[in-house]
Amino acid sequence: MTRVLVTGSAGFIGFHTASKLLQRGATVLGVDNFSDYYDPALKEARNDILSNHPNFKVARVSIDDMEAFGAAWAEFQPDVVIHLAAQAGVRYSIDAPESYVAANLIGTFNVLELARRHATKHLLAASTSSVYGANTDMPFTETQRTATPLSFYAATKGATELMGHSYAHLYKVPMTFFRFFTVYGPWGRPDMALFKFTRGILAGEPIDIYNNGQMVRDFTYVDDLAESIVKLTEAVPGTVPVEGDSLSPVAPFRTVNIGAGRQTQLMDYIGEIERALGKQAIKNFMPMQQGDVPATEASSALLKALTGYAPATPPSTGVPAFIDWYLAHYRN
Repeated sequence: MTRVLVTGSAGFIGFHTASKLLQRGATVLGVDNFSDYYDPALKEARNDILSNHPNFKVARVSIDDMEAFGAAWAEFQPDVVIHLAAQAGVRYSIDAPESYVAANLIGTFNVLELARRHATKHLLAASTSSVYGANTDMPFTETQRTATPLSFYAATKGATELMGHSYAHLYKVPMTFFRFFTVYGPWGRPDMALFKFTRGILAGEPIDIYNNGQMVRDFTYVDDLAESIVKLTEAVPGTVPVEGDSLSPVAPFRTVNIGAGRQTQLMDYIGEIERALGKQAIKNFMPMQQGDVPATEASSALLKALTGYAPATPPSTGVPAFIDWYLAHYRN
């Protein structure tokens, strides 16, 4: 039975990934510090669901605490590690950059160092579509340059990819870094657009819409994303590339986009929320925020070549699923 360590297991994506791993028969150790970046009660609720499974345990430690994190890792002895713990958010990185250094840079260094010490069979880690920065050629492919980050968040995530490549080259630890595209769905974070829009519309309060609504995103449903991650655990980087591969010529290392490969206008996305709630939004149009980009779109060709799978759930299905969860969770 595969033993998988998931950092950030009480987070949005970590929860869904751990759930899917448990469904597939894995034994999972979740690692999470239950930080108060957003309501810890939501993290506790996710963790309660995971803890009902006999093959799940959680270590309440921070990944930037090497002693405690290292002890949990050594005791569990994972075969595969999925590193999802991070300080997320483009806009928050402008206000609190120091928290991104601790969680994203120091935390990821600790993950890499422990993977080296324990000769982990496959380390998978979250990056972000934000690393594409000022690129405008779409769809984004994994072989495009990522040297123009527009936010400190993107810069830290790009740095973790470079750190990972160096460790994969020096110590031959196979690594896959995912670049996520605008993930949404049930159990989402309160700082994410779908959550904020839903809360505002229900309360009859104006919702802030940036770039005057002229935004397009590759919205990726969280269950599709978690399925992609689990499938990629089997696609261990080796020496033989597939067509269009980002596989390094000098290390068992690759980056993989996880996105739907489909652009959706932000105003159409808001329309799906309004339809699901049966209520119109009060719209407050605003200029583009610092660090943001007007458009994203993933090429999912490499993901499909490696796994035979690509995200397909449209917002017309995914948004109502989130609304159903939101109404049930917060009415209870």
